[in-house]
Amino acid sequence: MDGAFIIDKPAGLTSHDVVARVRKIIGERRVGHTGTLDPFATGALVILVGRATRLAQFLNGAEKEYAGAIRLGYATDTGDVTGERLTDDSTTEARTTTELHREEIEAALKTLRGEIEQTPPMYSAKKVGGRKLYELARRGEQVERLPVRITVSELEAIPMDGSFFKANDDETADLRVRVVCSAGTYIRTLAEDLGKQLRVGAHLVELRRMRAGHFRIEDALTLKRLAELSESDLVETKVIPPDAVLSHLPAIELTADEVTRTIHGIEMSVAKDFDWTNGQAVRMRSADNQLIAVGTYDESRSVLHPKVVIAAR
Repeated sequence: MDGAFIIDKPAGLTSHDVVARVRKIIGERRVGHTGTLDPFATGALVILVGRATRLAQFLNGAEKEYAGAIRLGYATDTGDVTGERLTDDSTTEARTTTELHREEIEAALKTLRGEIEQTPPMYSAKKVGGRKLYELARRGEQVERLPVRITVSELEAIPMDGSFFKANDDETADLRVRVVCSAGTYIRTLAEDLGKQLRVGAHLVELRRMRAGHFRIEDALTLKRLAELSESDLVETKVIPPDAVLSHLPAIELTADEVTRTIHGIEMSVAKDFDWTNGQAVRMRSADNQLIAVGTYDESRSVLHPKVVIAAR
């Protein structure tokens, strides 16, 4: 079984937990994921199986889309609902959410759009010096994290029940948001930064990934449904084939002879009229649309070099 499943990750499981469950359900040892989701988050998680696990490098940088809820009023030590409330948050002033108005929130959201710098949170899976930040954070350690450049192409508030944001009984307020961003963006940090802009503190209380690259939540399977399909011997009908997994990449069709040469890692000369950039990843497909390999384009020599061969010899 080679290809991908889009799994609707439930809250309470890590992305690694989902991989382990899929591995057990389908009986395939080679299973991996792209784009980690926090345990409290839900939504589209791309699971690669079989030889397709080698395609992760071509998916990790995919744009993501999220729906979430930000609670204005106080920050937490993790930046989300799983953390402890910060009572000595020096980044905010003594201000209540009752003073907030729509125009001020929209102005603050605007500053978080576009190409910005973001410092990875301590409670994240990012590694510094070979150690995961959340492991250090749980031990009470703080380490310097360099800011990274990210792109937030869309960040908008979504009204709830006709209201721009919802006031709660405890003097907090909930703001629903939609975010489209580059890979590596921490929505928790966006929530924290919004709270700092508004001087009230904030944290993320809900997060659902609606899209990972061209994979949408509408096409996702729950773990329960995957198990049902497996028990009915229908699970392979839901596998997304390797070529479709990389449908965002340009493709070239190979002759039978070129298929054989590609499988053996031999470079292939191509016409110079392709508008590929140097180093472009290209799907190398057979006449029946089977992915043979992913090649990289060498513009100076007009050749495709098979970087990852999927087809078996």
